Amino acid sequence: MFDTRLRQLIDPALNRMGAWVARSGIGANAITLTGAVLVVPLFYSLLLQNWLVALALLAANRLLDGLDGAVARVRGPSAWGGYLDSLCDYLFYIAVPLGFAFASPANELSGLILVASFTLTAVSFLALAAILAGRDLGHGAKAFTYSTGLMEGGETIAFFVAMCLFPALFPQLALLFAVLCLATVIQRLWQARNLLG
Repeated sequence: MFDTRLRQLIDPALNRMGAWVARSGIGANAITLTGAVLVVPLFYSLLLQNWLVALALLAANRLLDGLDGAVARVRGPSAWGGYLDSLCDYLFYIAVPLGFAFASPANELSGLILVASFTLTAVSFLALAAILAGRDLGHGAKAFTYSTGLMEGGETIAFFVAMCLFPALFPQLALLFAVLCLATVIQRLWQARNLLG
């Protein structure tokens, strides 16, 4: 919902950093994979309930996720890079709620419900992107058509940060997030109906 506006704020700094990194010879895919590797200690930190360590790793992962796109814009994006970035994003999105779910029995049901809602949201996003491939109906410099929605990357990070800061509220936050994800799926269904007729 707020991703377009957030990108206007953070992209200038990321693009400057990305240009510097690109000149150093580091490729976007290497940055993407480095971010994916950080998911392992992030998940482990959540299991051990080391919330501040998990928060730091979460922030590092998201910084690398933004930086790989900035480097790709300098060196030239690729379909393979876009695919790899998307796959690693969903590895992160699934690992965080599962980490909370396995950290405490009180989190199990709400964590699994959240993962299920992420699955529906991902299908609603990626299926529409596949069908609309080649059309300029999204926003941003992406490897595929990007359909906007109520719950996007910025909102997801806000919820994850809140969960790390207030871990006792994870069940409530997860269920609220799942409801908002379902609303996003309904929103995309309506969008797809209007676009595809």
